[in-house]
Amino acid sequence: MSVSIAYLGPPGTYSEAAALAYVNTLAPQEDSQSWLCPCPSIAQTLHSAARGQSDLAVVPVENSIEGSVVITLDMLWQLDTLRIQQALVLPVKHALLSRALTLEAIQRVYSHPQALAQCQEWLEKSLPSVQLVPTNSTTEALHYLDQDFTTGAIASQRAALLYNLPVLASTINDHPDNCTRFWVMGKKPSSGGSYTSLAFSLPANVPGSLVKPLQVFAARGINLSRIESRPTKRSLGEYLFFIDLEVNTSISSVQAALLELASYTEILKIFGSYSVLEFDSPVALND
Repeated sequence: MSVSIAYLGPPGTYSEAAALAYVNTLAPQEDSQSWLCPCPSIAQTLHSAARGQSDLAVVPVENSIEGSVVITLDMLWQLDTLRIQQALVLPVKHALLSRALTLEAIQRVYSHPQALAQCQEWLEKSLPSVQLVPTNSTTEALHYLDQDFTTGAIASQRAALLYNLPVLASTINDHPDNCTRFWVMGKKPSSGGSYTSLAFSLPANVPGSLVKPLQVFAARGINLSRIESRPTKRSLGEYLFFIDLEVNTSISSVQAALLELASYTEILKIFGSYSVLEFDSPVALND
């Protein structure tokens, strides 16, 4: 069996680390072969799986410091064919890569907006005057560092090894236990597990319109581990709601809850039930 996995590239990103972690979980399966396909953006990563250009897509969905990765949620709502196969939780330890000799020599720092935000306190304290330049991924701008010794980039220790770049400062994220949850997405039905993710829009923005959908779960003792709102992009004040449940949709009470939920919503999309794999350390991914 061969599996192609799309991820946000270039190589050295945390998404690649998550994809490698997932590949390691496939290793015990007989005749399993996997290859990774870097994509220039999260949107194109998901489109790759939706269009059948890859079998799976690994995308970040939530960070412990910065919260949800909204492009992932927005794209998932748009793409009706993708289902969550697995969730992966990986530690994220940011480093400042640069060929500058000192921090004082750095004038610009590149990275993905999520990484910049996760290191905001450190940047304000250590590099208060630098220009912060957002990029599509943490590794996209690393080639600038060889051309300009006044630039830096926030990326992983693994990226430093891959691109032979010096680490000027390590573990610069604002909280030492920084971690990111990734979803493995594919067109196959979800494999099942103790978590379920779904999203819905409401038929009207009126008082109590959100209470009824939430009471569906409360009445049955179903715990919500996350709820997130996103604009519908149709009209100001209209929202989609993304919810994570700590249940499997195969349970009869959950099926009854989802059936009732559908009567209170305009559009209901169930992204599948799945298990969560947590990785304590990214060290094994540095090979």
